[in-house]
Amino acid sequence: MPQEILSLTTLESLQHKKLLNDIVQLIHHGQQRVATEVNSTIVLLYWSIGKRINDELLEEKRGEYGDKVIESVAQQLSIEFGKGYSRSALFRMVRFAKLYPDSEIVATVSRQLSWSHIIILCQIEDELQRDFYMQMSCVERWSVRVLRQKLDSMLFERTAISAQPKKVIAHELEKFKQTQQLTPQLVFRDPCILDFMGLGTKYSEFDLESAILDHITEFIQELGTDFCFLARQKRMATKNKDRYLDLLFFHRGMRRLVAIELKMGDFEPEHKGQMEWYLRWLDKNERKEGEEKPIGIILCANKDQEDVEYLELDQTGIHVAQYLTELPPKQLLEEKLHAAIAYARQQHEFLSLDLDKS
Repeated sequence: MPQEILSLTTLESLQHKKLLNDIVQLIHHGQQRVATEVNSTIVLLYWSIGKRINDELLEEKRGEYGDKVIESVAQQLSIEFGKGYSRSALFRMVRFAKLYPDSEIVATVSRQLSWSHIIILCQIEDELQRDFYMQMSCVERWSVRVLRQKLDSMLFERTAISAQPKKVIAHELEKFKQTQQLTPQLVFRDPCILDFMGLGTKYSEFDLESAILDHITEFIQELGTDFCFLARQKRMATKNKDRYLDLLFFHRGMRRLVAIELKMGDFEPEHKGQMEWYLRWLDKNERKEGEEKPIGIILCANKDQEDVEYLELDQTGIHVAQYLTELPPKQLLEEKLHAAIAYARQQHEFLSLDLDKS
């Protein structure tokens, strides 16, 4: 009996395509598992080396001895294993082991972040900031490049949680670590950096809206990776009138709709009423079973913080943020954000004192 030869038509049939796709997926998953195991092994190895050196140095309790030990060990390891074990590399391993002495935490992180992530994170001096960037890198699966971008744009200082007292931040980050559940405090940014849109000095609200949609990937990257775009100029109708929301998103992590309204000028108190109407309409007509109540973001060119405070927006699910179409010099941005954080924390302290008195 002659050997059957499969025709081109048979090979291109749906069955064979499905078989091929299934095999390709299996290969991709296998490669990913191998990459994860290799990365995890490297991170755990470097942590173990750092811990072993650190244990040795703690026994001697002499700084100059530690420098000599690391210098000597680095020379010998570099000869045998290459430049990955240089003096600076060993110092990074020691710092990693000092900052994260808990082996269980390291084991978990090693399966989510690369050694390149770890190097960047270990350069952050402030413990709360370091914890924030580590948790966000894991949950939102930031690449090394994205992590650097977030640090350069001072994401922590622009996130609503940074204005809270340090004890509150630590509590929220610990809860985030346990639940992996994002909250508005971790999601809201102020200001939002929209320097990727290439807008000139003169533009309309329509231009801004169009530029956001033209750069929707970058916009979502700025807001957070769990944002999913749903609609532009979302029509909201009553019996007698139609109203239109600029942008509507869904946040997967928070499981809720997010309404975004763009304002070319300063924030005005009446913008709150407009957004409250949008949120009530969405809650009644668009919110699905299992979802949390919708929240809103008003993006404006400028805002008076005192105006915002009088409105007590924390209770309404509305966040007001300034947008910047150009990234200012880092020193200027840093000064502005640190001043805003200091002011906000001072207000929290005053509020706490008033509550204690009453």
